[in-house]
Amino acid sequence: MSFTAQVKDELSRVDPPTQEEALSELSAMVRICGTLSFHGNGRYTLRVQTETGSVARSLMQLIHNTLGLETALTVRRSVQRKSNNYLIEIADQDQLGDDLERLGIIAPGRGLTQGVPSQLIRTDDQRRAFLRGAFLAGGFVADPRGDFHLEICVTGDTFAQGIQEIASTLGASARLNHRRGAFAVYLKSYDDVKVLLEQMGATRSAASVESVRELKSVKSAVNRQVNAELANERRASRSGADQIHLIRRVQNEVGIARLPVALQEFCELRLRYPEMSLSDLGQLCNPCASKSAMYHRVLRLQKIVSELDEKRSGAMISKNQ
Repeated sequence: MSFTAQVKDELSRVDPPTQEEALSELSAMVRICGTLSFHGNGRYTLRVQTETGSVARSLMQLIHNTLGLETALTVRRSVQRKSNNYLIEIADQDQLGDDLERLGIIAPGRGLTQGVPSQLIRTDDQRRAFLRGAFLAGGFVADPRGDFHLEICVTGDTFAQGIQEIASTLGASARLNHRRGAFAVYLKSYDDVKVLLEQMGATRSAASVESVRELKSVKSAVNRQVNAELANERRASRSGADQIHLIRRVQNEVGIARLPVALQEFCELRLRYPEMSLSDLGQLCNPCASKSAMYHRVLRLQKIVSELDEKRSGAMISKNQ
């Protein structure tokens, strides 16, 4: 089961506690995946279509329990998509016109409603129900193990803006994207996706998103630590090679035995342990030396080599004169 299907299955089991919330949820579902036919004189036929069984179940329950309308359900198998297609038909009935007005689908004397009907989003609970219905009908949420992404695809700019405003009111920052004649109201951050899932009632799925986020955070921290350690090892290796080069110069041109005891000890240890860090190398000294003390020994070697280079350069100048 995809994560989207998991979320929709959870949301389809949320039972709206009030008639107002049920109307809000059903309105959003009908607006997004329904088709309304006009027959004149206030007569209508409504068809609602979905490819998700849990959504079809939720639609049937809401229509029967909230409106009491007669419905016909047709299930067809899509050979191309290898999935079922659920068609819910509500034939012309005496009360259908009034119910369409209650759902905010049509407005008396003004035809089809363009935006989100204000009477269906008066309270936060109604807004949550409306968003829940919108997601059930046209929503998608990516598997959180990949990217954090949730979207609700609808037709109509005004309607899309209304859903965007509802999400914002409930604490989730959503954006709009115009896509092939439709509009996607989408969220890209972990915080916004989690908030919207919780607001719609998918608390179990929100907890799954949070668990994945924590796992990602741990993995990122481990990766950063490993990368830092590898970088330190590479730097130590390069530093060790540079120090050995200094030691070989001094060994060949001065002789390690002529160095102070502390420098002799450093040279011997560095030649024995070429990849060890200065801190660890200092622990092998007798007595132990700090990283700072070891670094100063490196500086003394560099100074000796610099003096050798200066003498060589001065000798060459004198010879040329």
